[in-house]
Amino acid sequence: MRGRLIRWTLLLVVAAVAGFGAALAATASTGVHGGTVKTAKSADFGAVLVSSSGRTLYRYTPDRKRVNTCTKVAICAKYWPRLLVKAGAKPTAGAGVKASLLGTIPASGTMRQVTYAGWPLYLFAGDRKAGQTKGQGFDKQWYVVNAKGALVKHAAMTTPAASSSSPSYPQPVPAPTTTAAGSGGGGGWG
Repeated sequence: MRGRLIRWTLLLVVAAVAGFGAALAATASTGVHGGTVKTAKSADFGAVLVSSSGRTLYRYTPDRKRVNTCTKVAICAKYWPRLLVKAGAKPTAGAGVKASLLGTIPASGTMRQVTYAGWPLYLFAGDRKAGQTKGQGFDKQWYVVNAKGALVKHAAMTTPAASSSSPSYPQPVPAPTTTAAGSGGGGGWG
């Protein structure tokens, strides 16, 4: 638990130093990017789900079908905004997406969170433009999603930054191998 708190504190410090804290806050505050879900080709992950603006969509492994667990933790909700539509609106299936797999679950107020194959979909505040996948593998709990609704965990992690024992944010952040043995496992932030 303490290791995750330190990791998130570092995330906040790096975000402020990098000068994109305001952009992250603005992105995270809404999560509304239209109800269109489509696929886009990723060099590392193949065809993945993206929003109407082309931003990568993710799944959070502690979630269950039709159950969002991220918003129960403030810092999670801040950096992983939900893909939302207004209540009464239906998400739209774009290219490569099966309409029968799209759905929604209650969110807050007059909003609903878009789901795919029953799983809640999220954006990552660190992905500032279409095609970025900086949230992939974060805390071993966040992964891109393929057109079948499955997590895509494999990636060509061949860059020096990805193989470093202490990756700098906002690169994809797999759990460091140097601390995994003593972490005792555990899932989520709680």
